[in-house]
Amino acid sequence: MGKESLSKKELKQKQKKRALMIKTVVLVLLLVILGICVFFLVRTLQKDQKTQSPDKKEDVQAEATPETTPEAAPEETPGETEDTAAEPQANDKTAAMEEAAYLAATYDYDGAIEKLNSVEGAAEDSEIAAKIAEYQSIKDSCVPVNMNEVTHIFYHSLVVDPERGFAGDDSLAAGFKQWMTTVDEFNKITQAMYDNGYVLVRLRDLVTQTTDANGNVHFVPNTELKLPQGKKAFVMSMDDLSYYHSYDGRGIASKLVLDENGKPTCEYVQADGTTVTGAYDYIPLLDQFIAEHPDASYKGAKGMIALTGYNGILGYRTDIAYKTRENLTSDQQAWLDAHPDFNWDNECAEAKKVADAIKADGWEFASHTWGHIRIGDASLERIQTDTEKWRTYVEPLVGPTDTIIFAHGQDLSDWHDYSGENEKFNYLKSQGYNFYCNVDSTQYFLQIRDNYVRQGRRNLDGYRLWNDVHGEKNRTSDLFDASQILDPRRTDVPAL
Repeated sequence: MGKESLSKKELKQKQKKRALMIKTVVLVLLLVILGICVFFLVRTLQKDQKTQSPDKKEDVQAEATPETTPEAAPEETPGETEDTAAEPQANDKTAAMEEAAYLAATYDYDGAIEKLNSVEGAAEDSEIAAKIAEYQSIKDSCVPVNMNEVTHIFYHSLVVDPERGFAGDDSLAAGFKQWMTTVDEFNKITQAMYDNGYVLVRLRDLVTQTTDANGNVHFVPNTELKLPQGKKAFVMSMDDLSYYHSYDGRGIASKLVLDENGKPTCEYVQADGTTVTGAYDYIPLLDQFIAEHPDASYKGAKGMIALTGYNGILGYRTDIAYKTRENLTSDQQAWLDAHPDFNWDNECAEAKKVADAIKADGWEFASHTWGHIRIGDASLERIQTDTEKWRTYVEPLVGPTDTIIFAHGQDLSDWHDYSGENEKFNYLKSQGYNFYCNVDSTQYFLQIRDNYVRQGRRNLDGYRLWNDVHGEKNRTSDLFDASQILDPRRTDVPAL
């Protein structure tokens, strides 16, 4: 019995030891697992700190020294800075070279060279130096214009629709056939003269004008007016750009207006009564041609526009009669009746706006007398009254002018010089007129005198073209071949 009891006691002790060992092993395993977890946790935290520390360091540096950032310190990115600076400099050079090329095309070689020299670093730029040398060489090869061989051509408003313009057998139809040029004829003449080497210049380009201490002006030939060999200077003017009431329904533009770019263009009433805008007369037509052929014009020269005033100007009814409603002609009364909302002040404001745009475009205005009077036949008193009207009702809209282009082809005297005994000349001279133009069928007529300039003009109209083709004498062969110009829609040119 005792031995059996002892065995049971030993058995219990062994069981306790075994349980203790198991607990110890489990505890050790738990400690090992815990240690491993702590190890990996620490490693993970260390990696996160390493990843975050550069940004934090940069943030601290940025806050402490903002001048070291690329934005604040361009000197740290020299490549980007040089590119940024070089780009506008290259653009400036390109723009300058394009503008210089345009100036040189218009025979303004000094202006072209000055433009190129204005480019930063021009002295060290071989491309610019080559262009300057080229323009200087062309300038040096130019020859003075022979003032005795400068012709002056002129037109009236152009006929867009000959079927309407030349319709009928009355005196007005005959007048249109004689005085007017068609749009097609004008375009062909412009192209032909360009092809033959003609270059448009201003009348005032022919002279050098000075003013003495007493305010008197003096003129001498402009010896600096030079063109390349083979080029020929000519002057151009246009008469009666008022769009008289008598033009209504005749296939001619009705007024000058401004397009969406503020450039002068025409309003035109078609045969069906609809109104359109476009290049229906010589101003926008010549503007377009010169824009495409800058070498057709000397330094941007355009023509002179000779205006009367009795029906207004440029298609606007600006004469005082339209405001006062006094001494109206039947045409004026009919027009006012058809426009009951007419406002004279607004009309004048619109006319002035268009006139300003025309001048900004390079054109000049001249007097054609207010009433289209015959200056040679008129008395001095009538000339004075007429001049006062032009000064009062036309000049405020177009600005002052020193040029008078006589109507009806008349003049103050014959071909001899104006003299101090000519009272009409003395009066017009006192009114500031220094340039005088008549009509002359010869190729050239130019007087440059100390106190005035006088030039004859050649009419390039239906009468001249028809007779050059069908008549016995051709007076325009130096300019073009009239047989290639005459509009086939012209069937005759009856006498007036």
